Amino acid sequence: MSLPCDSHVHSEWSWDTAVGDMEGSCARAVELGLPAIAFTEHLDHTAWRIALEGPYVMDHLTSIADPEGILTPPAFDATGYLDAIERCRERFPQLRVLSGLEMGEPHRHAEQCAQVLATGRFDRVLGSLHTLPDQGAFAEPWGIYPHRDAHEVMREYLAGVATMMSTSGMFSVLAHIDYAVRFWPAEQAGAFDPKVFEEEFRHALRANAQSGRALEINTRLPLHATILTWWHEEGGNAITFGSDAHLPSFVAHGFAEAAQMAQAHGFRPGKNPHDLWGRID
Repeated sequence: MSLPCDSHVHSEWSWDTAVGDMEGSCARAVELGLPAIAFTEHLDHTAWRIALEGPYVMDHLTSIADPEGILTPPAFDATGYLDAIERCRERFPQLRVLSGLEMGEPHRHAEQCAQVLATGRFDRVLGSLHTLPDQGAFAEPWGIYPHRDAHEVMREYLAGVATMMSTSGMFSVLAHIDYAVRFWPAEQAGAFDPKVFEEEFRHALRANAQSGRALEINTRLPLHATILTWWHEEGGNAITFGSDAHLPSFVAHGFAEAAQMAQAHGFRPGKNPHDLWGRID
């Protein structure tokens, strides 16, 4: 079975990916035999608090945060990015190169997101929830778990996903519904079990299905098969695959296993190699 399109890749045009490489990622996709790749660069407007000490300090974030640890994402250079997409299309004619965005919290920043979308064509637009309100600011889950109950944070995250689905129509794919699971504090809260949050997951998945959007199988952290089962049961009609790669070497990471899981849960490739995978009942 051939690998599906990687619909979630970052390059040097994402503000958090200084070592990214669009052309290198295209070359890697060709090497792997991918039919298509989508560069869904970060479009973020939420300013949030990062860690200045402890295990979650990230040098590439602290370097652009203010002295109080508040990070304001730099502006996205849409013109430069779209020009780079065209260069890659010319250099790699055997690869379908899709333009795209990963819009962070678009329901909070509708006007700013709309302005960027108006600058050109974006083939694949993802919606993501990365931050939650916390202590008078915003923070990512890894910055909240240390001082709040992990189960409470997870439930708030999934409720936030459902809200985003019902209040923004600017994107077509829900990215990494399990984002908060990446940082789950197992030592304090025990092993993560999605069934503990079945009601909350189903609520978010139902909102996504009712909106007509696709669900991403993000392979940065393998999606738990139970969540895909719930997506099918809640009426989900389509899926995409995303490596969330910030380096060429991670393009299509884990895709063979993810595609097998998707087929086992009733999803199949579309007519064209770069299409969404659809539901087969």
